[in-house]
Amino acid sequence: MTTARLPLFPLNSVLFPGLVLPLNIFEERYRAMMRDLLKTGTDGSGSAAPDEAGDEPRRFAVVAIRDGREVAPTAPGLPDQTAQPEKGPAAGFGPDPIQAFHRVGCVADAATIRERSDGSFEVLATGTTRVRILSVDASGPYLTAEIEEIPEESGEEAGALAEGVLRAFRSYQKRLAGARERSLAGTADLPDEPSVVSYLVAAAAVLDVPAKQRLLQAPDTATRLREELHLLRQETAVIRHLPSLPAVDLTRAPTSPN
Repeated sequence: MTTARLPLFPLNSVLFPGLVLPLNIFEERYRAMMRDLLKTGTDGSGSAAPDEAGDEPRRFAVVAIRDGREVAPTAPGLPDQTAQPEKGPAAGFGPDPIQAFHRVGCVADAATIRERSDGSFEVLATGTTRVRILSVDASGPYLTAEIEEIPEESGEEAGALAEGVLRAFRSYQKRLAGARERSLAGTADLPDEPSVVSYLVAAAAVLDVPAKQRLLQAPDTATRLREELHLLRQETAVIRHLPSLPAVDLTRAPTSPN
């Protein structure tokens, strides 16, 4: 497999292919990352789409944090609110940053990068491709990672499993939304391509980071769908006995506080 080096953005969440990721960038290490990404395919509009000259898309790798903090902690021994945060690209991730991260992540393609008057950034990106993190470099202003793309294999009976997952997911959505209190507009338009179904359901289900990470790194689509079928049935049984909960957006992650 070919490898590449991309800026690395660790988060306390899992990004899946197809998921929209809004980011609120305020730490200097990530501001530096966005300033560099803005130099790629600049067209003066803040759009990250490649221009007619064939410039590269603005890509960075997103990885879930296994052991560490998304926002740099304040300096040790200074609990007051005015304490200065630790600095450096690896702040909050220990002396060997790669050990703080899960090894499978997702490439994000920044559709919009807008700089605010205070120097912070508003970013809207979309997950594209699963990648494996091979190494992490902390020598620059922000972390970079050597990555290799993970091909998406179908596996056995992915089509039939996708149909079962969609049925289970609709039942799960009704339980989350409260079938008598909310309509589920848009669920009739859910995709039927197995890999797309698997990622959509993985992103939309209300699961903790370890569970979502297991789904992201599943060896093939069929394995991911089987795990989702089990999780959906399990979760639906649990929330049947709980008060109704708000429906989740199928394609958008919560805004990260950076």
